[in-house]
Amino acid sequence: MSDNDTHYAHCLTVLRDTDRDRYLACLLAPAEKRGALAALYAFNAELARVRDVVREALPGEIRLQWWRDLLEGQADGDALANPLAAGLLACVREHHLPVAVLTDMIEARIFDVYNDPMESRSAFEGYAGETASALIQLASLVLDPVNALKSADAAGHAGVAQTVAGALLMLPIHRRRGQVYLPADLLAATGLSPEALLRGDDKAAAGRAVEAFVGLGRDHLAKARAADGVSMGNRPAFLPVALVPHILDAAEKAGADALERVLQPAQWRRQWWMWRALRRGLF
Repeated sequence: MSDNDTHYAHCLTVLRDTDRDRYLACLLAPAEKRGALAALYAFNAELARVRDVVREALPGEIRLQWWRDLLEGQADGDALANPLAAGLLACVREHHLPVAVLTDMIEARIFDVYNDPMESRSAFEGYAGETASALIQLASLVLDPVNALKSADAAGHAGVAQTVAGALLMLPIHRRRGQVYLPADLLAATGLSPEALLRGDDKAAAGRAVEAFVGLGRDHLAKARAADGVSMGNRPAFLPVALVPHILDAAEKAGADALERVLQPAQWRRQWWMWRALRRGLF
């Protein structure tokens, strides 16, 4: 087994614990692509969980800066002793991934370590574009680079829909932390402010806000489906998006209760939805 294979195997093991859905998506991808995908997805999971492992913003920014230095070649020599970091760099080299997209992903994640509210729908869409949408497109470059560009529009909208679903799943946790990902202009249109959402004392307005946010997710999901352009080879990059409509349905049904209740479907259901999406080409 080569060093890259060893690093990729480590990334897949890490991913199993940090992002089970993308771990399952890796297992549904061609065997020769799993290692590189696992490295990319494990990197994303490390960025996404920074707020989970630090209590203050400055240590979070330092962790993010470490990854930026690694990608820009400024990390110290000990960095490559980290098998996840070594796996990510191997993936970047092997598949000619654009480093600027990865560093933009890191930059976007700075929002996560603070409690500033999401200002607007356009700000939310920009955040989603540099995180979830970029990840889908990078995965497409790993899977089928010849046809990756054709699915860029679908990836853009799918990533926004996926970020809406993720924010709905995390809504109870975000509220406990004092974070608001629902755009302020969307909240205002439903008679709610970020502060009122955190308090959770206006159930009627909260229900309207959840419904409007679900509508934003569905709009982008519909645009992703209409965009098409996803090749057979790049289909695995979109598999986690197959969970989105089910999460949106659950959130709409829960209404204001989504502020308190975790909406995550059972793992066996998520696995089934992704397997079906792979076979049918639907997400």
